[in-house]
Amino acid sequence: MKLAILSGKGGTGKTTVSSNLAYITKNLLIDTDIEEPNSHIFLKPKDVETTPCFTHYPIVDNEKCNLCGKCGDFCRFNAIIPSRKKVLVFEESCHDCGGCEIICDCKAITYEKREIGNIFSGKTFFGSPMKYGKLNIGEMSGVKIIKDIYSKTKESNFIIDCPPGTSCTTVAAVEVADFAVIVTEPSPFGLSDMKLVVELLKDLKIPFGIIINKSLGDDKEIIDFSLENKISILGKIPFDKNIAKNYAKGEILSHINPKYKEIFKNILNEVKKYEI
Repeated sequence: MKLAILSGKGGTGKTTVSSNLAYITKNLLIDTDIEEPNSHIFLKPKDVETTPCFTHYPIVDNEKCNLCGKCGDFCRFNAIIPSRKKVLVFEESCHDCGGCEIICDCKAITYEKREIGNIFSGKTFFGSPMKYGKLNIGEMSGVKIIKDIYSKTKESNFIIDCPPGTSCTTVAAVEVADFAVIVTEPSPFGLSDMKLVVELLKDLKIPFGIIINKSLGDDKEIIDFSLENKISILGKIPFDKNIAKNYAKGEILSHINPKYKEIFKNILNEVKKYEI
């Protein structure tokens, strides 16, 4: 099973859940939060290999170009804009779809590559594999890094630590998943942002359930929403200062405390009920 861990906003507990499930299952963990990866802080990978990730951008041959404007009309990201005298190219905005080259009747467009980030691969301190990507500062899109990670992954079972929210990178990260877990917290912001992720997963037709992190016990708003929308609650992680203290030290809870390990084992058993 390809299991994705999501949340509506940052700081809700995605990495807490994904790192603990990786520890218990010993499955590959892929951290796709390419703007701010942090799973490696907890998994402490060794023998890390670094692979650069490249994207492509258009080069226009001005001698062949007749300034017809078709490339600019096609591009939805304004990465290529014909002016009166030449075609302007904005490399960072290009999403490397290849459409402008295909649509150019003059065959005036070719592509060159440039580095946008890196992919890191290693073994965790408990012996299982992990991967994560990191986008270079100033880049606009890291979708290519996520797609490159997946294209080079042979394992059929892995855990995905997704970017927060519902951005393009989140869609790219979760669209390969067989099942998704939404991590939320019992607060107005937690519920509001969770609703956006629920709609995303429904649109993508990916089955999912909810974990309530920092639970205070009743969690009425989250539970009422789940019952109303027939969403399964896979488990709860209590609001506990000891969890925060160990998290701040970069510790995996299941590794240091049997009580926490039991919580995540129970969550995993609930997830397995949906295994295809």
